[in-house]
Amino acid sequence: MNLFFQQIINGLTLGSIYGLVALGLTLVYGILHIPNFAHGALYMVGAFMSYFFMVDLGVNYWLAMAGSAAVVAILGILCERLVFHPLRNSPPIHDKIAAIGVLLFLEATIQMFWGSDFRRMASPYTGILNFDGLIIPEQRLLIIVGAFALVIALQLFLRKTMTGATIIAMAQSRDGAFLVGIDSNRVAMMTFGISGALAAVAATLYAPINLVYPAMGHLVIMKAFVIIILGGMGSVPGAIVGGMIIGFAEAFGGFYISTAYKDIIAFGLLVLILSARPQGLFAKGAH
Repeated sequence: MNLFFQQIINGLTLGSIYGLVALGLTLVYGILHIPNFAHGALYMVGAFMSYFFMVDLGVNYWLAMAGSAAVVAILGILCERLVFHPLRNSPPIHDKIAAIGVLLFLEATIQMFWGSDFRRMASPYTGILNFDGLIIPEQRLLIIVGAFALVIALQLFLRKTMTGATIIAMAQSRDGAFLVGIDSNRVAMMTFGISGALAAVAATLYAPINLVYPAMGHLVIMKAFVIIILGGMGSVPGAIVGGMIIGFAEAFGGFYISTAYKDIIAFGLLVLILSARPQGLFAKGAH
């Protein structure tokens, strides 16, 4: 039974990280209808920024996380202003090509400064909690608690503030939001900023139990796209639920079947669920 509960912890850990990454991705898609393939690169830059702040500058973990979130949020805003905004009236394929270009540019820039070596980022939370045989590393518990806290904070921001209401209005109807005087440029910048910050926080939470390297965002962004398709393109609840589904599928599939198939399980699950519900688990649009 302890092994079963151990997989629940593992599933919550993976689902929390995937959900945070997918949440930023689905916000951008739900509001601007841009499939931001560069989001995985923002996740990677977030990990390297935290590594830089902690290892090179000697900053503590939480300040490194805040600094990384700020840097990647600004980077996301710059991407929106310099790359995606000029393409707003172009054919949709141009957004996709531009996003891939940003991905390659960011990876090349990181490799220029840090190389392509694998690096490990330390965490101050290295303890192990033992609950009657159930082993929970402190960092994994931090990931779960931190991710849920961020999701709750984002939901409160979207539902309880005027700024959040403008984001929801843009997601529901871009033309209607324009007619009531909402500044679409401001909302677009803010959405990319929030998306980047979420990616950076997710990377900083996960980096201590993973490795930091330039290609670390590839598999994460693939799974994030699986999640937002699974949950419903542009659906905030869908990103959260989809992240948990994929996280639990990987944890239990890797343990009870084989770790060699855990990535295949995620994509196989996508095919099965979409075969029964092509529109995804939740209705389209941010909620």
